[in-house]
Amino acid sequence: MIYKRSELGDGIGFTSIVDEKFKSCVLAVYFLTESDEKTAALNNLSTGVLSVSNSRYTSYASLCEKLSELYGASVGSIARKKGDAQILGLSASWLDDRYAIDGEDISGEMLSIVCDCLFAPNVQNGAFDSESFAMVKKDLLDNISAEFNQKRSYALTRAIQTAYRGEPAAIMEYGTKEAVLSSTAEEAYSAYKELLKTAKIEIYLVSPTEKPKFSDMFRESFAKLDRTPKDVNIRNHSPLKAEVETVSEEYDVNQCKAVFNFKTDSDDRYALKMLSIIYGELPFSKLFLNVREKLSLCYYCTSRSISVKGAFFVDCGVERKNIEKAKDEILAQLEEIKKGNISDTEIQGTLLALDNAVSQVGDSPSSYVHWYADCFFENDYYTPEEHFRRFCDVTKERIIAAANSLKLDSIYLMLNKEVQE
Repeated sequence: MIYKRSELGDGIGFTSIVDEKFKSCVLAVYFLTESDEKTAALNNLSTGVLSVSNSRYTSYASLCEKLSELYGASVGSIARKKGDAQILGLSASWLDDRYAIDGEDISGEMLSIVCDCLFAPNVQNGAFDSESFAMVKKDLLDNISAEFNQKRSYALTRAIQTAYRGEPAAIMEYGTKEAVLSSTAEEAYSAYKELLKTAKIEIYLVSPTEKPKFSDMFRESFAKLDRTPKDVNIRNHSPLKAEVETVSEEYDVNQCKAVFNFKTDSDDRYALKMLSIIYGELPFSKLFLNVREKLSLCYYCTSRSISVKGAFFVDCGVERKNIEKAKDEILAQLEEIKKGNISDTEIQGTLLALDNAVSQVGDSPSSYVHWYADCFFENDYYTPEEHFRRFCDVTKERIIAAANSLKLDSIYLMLNKEVQE
């Protein structure tokens, strides 16, 4: 594997990863901007429209027809968040030219399509094409509605909003349903022009052979734009609330959800990750073995560490009558770790799980993109092998210290309406 990163302009990075074992190519163009309630929905809609049409293929049908001719190539949008940043963009994948039956220049065709999507979008009279915009808007509203139907995911969203209230991280990557409904095609296009001007931009290309024409095209195209990129603060610890806050909401659900949010002032993200695995991520974890299996207090009970925000979540599915018992046992198991009750077997099992996860990087082109994009977001470049060595250097004492740094910040409860007090 050959890894190269270069600067194409102010606030624009280009990473090329060449691995000859692949038969396909993947491109991802990321726009990084701070999450903002006023622009989150518009940003999401604007990059969504880029993936369904452009000035040459002015409908989703015509773009899909062209991509189908290119051996089933694809173009899609990116929308996620990390810490206080909203991450948006465009992705594409296609078969490498070496495998084209008639020697077609698939990469050249895809470069042209992506270029049109980014720099010559389907715009009329200062607004995105109404049909394309309406389709993307409907899809986004459907996705927002679908999240509510996924009660565990929705409970985590509400817990995050409670934990980070007043911070950019509390804003969902898609914004609010109300903001989406009120958005117009003109506003979305203005938001996209603002992204081109002010967002940090990171581009990733994974391919089996070097393709210098991609970096050349992006360098020339972005050079024509007037850019004043703004710094984006991804890593920013969320402050601990003065008192533990509990938010309860009732819904028509059979199974209640409880999410416990802890805050930490520790920056030892490797120890925090190992703590999370030992505490509640895998079947040998303390939460699984004790809260779920031994005491049967929860249908599921897992933990996760969000190091960029200094946050640590435990979420569980539980019957209403067992919420307090589950809470007590969840806190009791954390106390066990704080006391140093961590076995060598638990540490070795954690390292095996991490080794297995790291060894999968490079199995697909997309895995490389996700890995090195996360390195950029963390402002810390390392190989998967180096990443695993850092976990191997974590001592039991560091894990205990990480556990002792956790303080309960807030609790979110999704309760069923059917049970009366």
